[in-house]
Amino acid sequence: MKFASLGSGSKGNATVVQTSDTCLLIDCGFNRKHTRARLQSLNLDLANLDGVVVTHEHSDHAKGVTLVCESANVPFYSTYGTAKVAGWLEHPLWKCIDSHEAFDLKGVKVQPVVVPHDSQEPVQFVVEDGQWRFGCLSDLGAVTPHVVEAYQKCDGLFLEANHDVQLLQQGPYPPSLKRRVGGDFGHLNNQQTADLLSRVLWPGMKHFLASHISEKNNQVELVKSVLAPVLVCDIADVDAAAQDSSSGWREL
Repeated sequence: MKFASLGSGSKGNATVVQTSDTCLLIDCGFNRKHTRARLQSLNLDLANLDGVVVTHEHSDHAKGVTLVCESANVPFYSTYGTAKVAGWLEHPLWKCIDSHEAFDLKGVKVQPVVVPHDSQEPVQFVVEDGQWRFGCLSDLGAVTPHVVEAYQKCDGLFLEANHDVQLLQQGPYPPSLKRRVGGDFGHLNNQQTADLLSRVLWPGMKHFLASHISEKNNQVELVKSVLAPVLVCDIADVDAAAQDSSSGWREL
């Protein structure tokens, strides 16, 4: 199994996971043109996709889902609440998932994980192929016992480090948006991310990638400085996804 970020941040998110037999996207917040270009940087095309699993309906995660899936003629999967708000209930390629039940996507086990976020029935995902376990986790405002349990023993982890508390408070967002981002149904701050990472880190983790780093309310170097002590590595060795480019493959 290997994974890569196609781009991560408030302008768009998509993560590709590939096994020997299956290629899936977690979210698709880019248009069809940009999704194809970013896939091609990984030697993939839309035709290689077997499906898209969607965490929630916000445009930076779902904007390109229908166009990409229609082009590739593959299904996309979400909870009923997400599909209802996004207007997907009648779409012929949409598949409804239970937020508490794992499902099979062409031989890959996909486990939804309920998270606290200001959207309708949001989930995140853990993907397993029988040998490797990859966790993708962003867009949650608080760390719950359910989340901590669900992300144990991941061989690869893609984890949100959205904002620095001080930069958010001093930044350009209006007060209502600051409260939303920093609240229990918003996004994780750097310290929350470090705390969660310390609770799920284990010797078998091969790759960790910090993600969904805010361009206005955070700095990559701040993220790395907070996470490096948890990972017991140099600041320069903390891996982080960018907004404007693919991360390249991380192989498990």
